[in-house]
Amino acid sequence: MPLINFSSLDFDQIKKSLREVLKTNANFTDYDFEGSNLSSIIDILAYNTYITSYNANMVANEVFIDSATLRENVVALAKNIGYTPKSRKASRCSVNFFVDTSSISSNPPSITLKAGPVGSTANQFGSDSYVFNILEDTTVSVANSRADFENIEIIEGTRITQSFTYSARNPNQRFILTNAGIDTDTIMVQVKPSEGSSIKIKYDASSSLIDPKTDNVVNANSTIYFLQEVEDERYEVIFGDGVFGKALEDGNVIEITYLVCSGPDANRISNFDFSGKLVYVSDSTENSITGGISLISVNTPSTGGDVIESVSSIKKYAPQVYGTQDRAITANDYEVLIPNKIYPEAESISVFGGEELVPPRFGKVFISIKPRNGDFVSQGIKENIKRDLRKYSVTGIVPEILDLKYLYIVTNSKVYYDTRSISDVAAVSSTIQKNIQAYADSAELNKYGTRFKYSKFLGIIDQSHRSITSNITSVQMRRDLRLATNQFAEYAVDFGNHMHVQYMTGYNIKSSAFRVLDITEDVYLFDEPNNTETGIISLYSLEAPGSTTPVVKRRNVGAINYMTGRITLNPINIVSGKEKDGIEVMEIFAVPHSNDVIGLQDLYLQLDDFSVDMIVDEISSGADPSGSTYNSSASYVDVNNNQY
Repeated sequence: MPLINFSSLDFDQIKKSLREVLKTNANFTDYDFEGSNLSSIIDILAYNTYITSYNANMVANEVFIDSATLRENVVALAKNIGYTPKSRKASRCSVNFFVDTSSISSNPPSITLKAGPVGSTANQFGSDSYVFNILEDTTVSVANSRADFENIEIIEGTRITQSFTYSARNPNQRFILTNAGIDTDTIMVQVKPSEGSSIKIKYDASSSLIDPKTDNVVNANSTIYFLQEVEDERYEVIFGDGVFGKALEDGNVIEITYLVCSGPDANRISNFDFSGKLVYVSDSTENSITGGISLISVNTPSTGGDVIESVSSIKKYAPQVYGTQDRAITANDYEVLIPNKIYPEAESISVFGGEELVPPRFGKVFISIKPRNGDFVSQGIKENIKRDLRKYSVTGIVPEILDLKYLYIVTNSKVYYDTRSISDVAAVSSTIQKNIQAYADSAELNKYGTRFKYSKFLGIIDQSHRSITSNITSVQMRRDLRLATNQFAEYAVDFGNHMHVQYMTGYNIKSSAFRVLDITEDVYLFDEPNNTETGIISLYSLEAPGSTTPVVKRRNVGAINYMTGRITLNPINIVSGKEKDGIEVMEIFAVPHSNDVIGLQDLYLQLDDFSVDMIVDEISSGADPSGSTYNSSASYVDVNNNQY
């Protein structure tokens, strides 16, 4: 029987191939395959072959991380290259409250807030109630009959403790946490020598062969554990083998405490009812406190809750983390290691070497981080990131973490529509604005190293409704310069894009109003070009309230480089500016030379403001088929939205 070379696994093709094989057999010469019982047997064989081939194909797909679809298989393949997917993250909040101890006769020297629940939302969110906890006891001193609990971090979730007893007679014993939805950052592992022992040894999580306590290579005495995700989004705790990490002994009791959290559902909570347990010790007896407890005040609403890492994210980052080999040498290494190994709260990150700056700053690497919640990384977190980077970075390379810098995009769209295809102009305008907002909120923009794609933006508008015939959109850039008021200071602000020079007489940029020392009225920035590449910055005021006539107040207060988009101001004492979120800023606008605006280096691109003007297309609507009275909109405008 000849070997058939299958070109596809289609059922009909398999059936046809089986017939061709049988026809080569002399016993079936001139046999009617269609009308005989043998046709049914061929159908069964073809069906069996088809199912077997499908199963083999699916099994083969699950062997490779790029083609695997089941989470358990993707996680297992990632584990082979040393990657542990990020767990669900609990929402966190910083709170304050105090306890009045004047009614306690023994006048205790300190008050302890016991580990466990601290505050609850008391069904503020419909039928959902969230409980926030602390992981360890917190003790504060009493002063003037008052104990102040300040900046207490509380974490959302249900606190659960599981116990295991290690048996040396069971070589296949596993320590699997039975609940899904665990925030692995909240896992606390303690080991007791035996059931009746009061001694508890704390074990620390480790993701490598470096002891987190000592920063040295782990040894037989290192009290560490490893964590891996298993089936159904649960986790298994693995202990050392006596070589890499301390081994368990027969009869050891393992106590594992963790929080099962609600992820992002518990974000943005700012009101809590106290539900914790407060105690004090008097005559070696622990006594509970039920009165004198103030209301809970919140420093910032709860943030940080997130879902478990998705399959697509695991597929993307597992090979990248493996490629770094736990060392930070290239910019890409930093961009992978920081969000995956050091600071998982990073939403987007940009890294570039000092040699890319003008002038160069050799020996430094600059890191800009956009956290998932908020705009800035605190100084404490910056120091922690730099400390943890030492384990991965090359000696002699100094990391510097920069604050987030927004580059805002401002658009104005003139949208033409056919009156014969529209019944509600306001509804179409609303649809356009919703689509633009969806684009503004998407990952297309809200990250480092991205680009505002002008043609795509035009397409979003054109495709919003069938009545839209075209649109003309102008683009501006804006930076918000933070001001150090009432003191002399130098300023530099980068747009990272080539600025368009329309007028050699100046006024190619504009700013919001601000006040400077020795000038009594509001002043504004304007530019005076030397050529199309550079110019000087000067100040002007308006002739009178409501006037558009500028009066130059002070020249040559700074410089502008149109090619790089950099504006610098010489030492100047700015008294006040425009207040935004309690911060004095100066808004600076410019027109980009290219409508495809990029977020260069540490600039975080955001579509901040957009306007939509609906205009009747008189040609398409039939009102002016010859176009004799058609009014066109300018494709180019200056910073004051004047046509040219």
